[in-house]
Amino acid sequence: MKIIKNTIVAVVFLSTLQGVSQEVLTKKEALKITLENNFGIKIANNNLEVAKNNASIYNNGYLPTASVSSGANYRSENQDINFQQRSRDTIISGAVTKSYNASLNLRYLIFDGLGRKYNYQQLKETYNLTEIQARETIENTYLRLFTSYFQIARLSENNHNLSETLLISKRRLKRATYQYEYGQSTKLELLNAEVDVNNDRIAFIRSKQQLNNAKRGLNVILGVEKEITYQVETNIEFNTMMNFNQLEQKTKANNSLLKQNEKNIAISEFNIKINKSNFLPSLALNSSYGWNKSENPVTSFLAGATTTGLNASLNLSWNLFDGGSTKTRIANSKIALENQQILLAQQKITIANNLKNTWENYQNQLFILKAQEKNVLTTQNNFERSKERYELGQITSIAFRQAQVNLINSKTAFNNAKFDAKLIELQLLQMSGDILNVNF
Repeated sequence: MKIIKNTIVAVVFLSTLQGVSQEVLTKKEALKITLENNFGIKIANNNLEVAKNNASIYNNGYLPTASVSSGANYRSENQDINFQQRSRDTIISGAVTKSYNASLNLRYLIFDGLGRKYNYQQLKETYNLTEIQARETIENTYLRLFTSYFQIARLSENNHNLSETLLISKRRLKRATYQYEYGQSTKLELLNAEVDVNNDRIAFIRSKQQLNNAKRGLNVILGVEKEITYQVETNIEFNTMMNFNQLEQKTKANNSLLKQNEKNIAISEFNIKINKSNFLPSLALNSSYGWNKSENPVTSFLAGATTTGLNASLNLSWNLFDGGSTKTRIANSKIALENQQILLAQQKITIANNLKNTWENYQNQLFILKAQEKNVLTTQNNFERSKERYELGQITSIAFRQAQVNLINSKTAFNNAKFDAKLIELQLLQMSGDILNVNF
């Protein structure tokens, strides 16, 4: 494929505290800044960290739980005691009882009907899904970044063309003024030249405003505040695209939306298994090592006691019937799986259709680009000849203006076709999952 390069050389002066400097924001620099600062990418990376934490062994019940507990109790009371062998009662005021305890407790779930296993596998698939979602976020950011970047490049070239047109119109106005002053042309010629200068100036101002707005929009994607006086690279290089069959195969294998739907199906399948695990029994080990001490008042049979010991138990539980809630959850999870499968089938058809439309649009745009390139050469030649004849007085200013308009229109059309083709190419690369592999 022919590589089309059309580079504008322009000078942009940036006022800084150190003086005046020039800045060109290259595509690679813009990409680097975006990957470091874009808000959407930062959030996607944080979500990936959360999914990674959830899928760790610490969040799935495979490790035992251990705890320490301790306590102290103090009781003071008045006692009126009647003994069997005494004729009178014994009254004690402020009888104090003290007790202390401490224990180390350990619990481990030996078997839970395989629910823990399937939950762990489901969380791993959820992490994989989040990873694909993060990749999709980066792909979309790539597309947004270069759509905005190339829009600035497009407007920069259009703005440059309009500035050249305005300069030509000003020269024509100056010529018309001299001719009118020396009686060589009519007032109408002068007025037409003034109107054309004003129209070109308005078009240039509007183009400059659009360019500034586009740069502010790019700043949002970059995630930074930059002075909008910077330039961008305006050269375009088209990638060597594979044939449609290869592109289609890569899209089926790597498209982010399709891969997300596949992961959702896997997650739904594990959800069914998790719910089925409730039909099986669970077995848990509980163990503790405790220390207890008590200090009793004089009215007690024992003055005090200290005990230490190990306690261990196995607990088996089996929910034989839960009123049908487990059965209901299984049925609903099967329906959810079926919905995910339907969504995948729908997504495959939609993406295949979009791929065909985009591919055909890309081929047509490349043809249009070549045709517009020829139009620029033709209108440029026609303008140069018209300019010579106008300066010799062989054609009217209206004919010269028409040649000028034709030239700016053809340049604008070529410029738009060039950048439109590049943006469509980026869409194809995104669909096929190759946009992150492109060397900009």
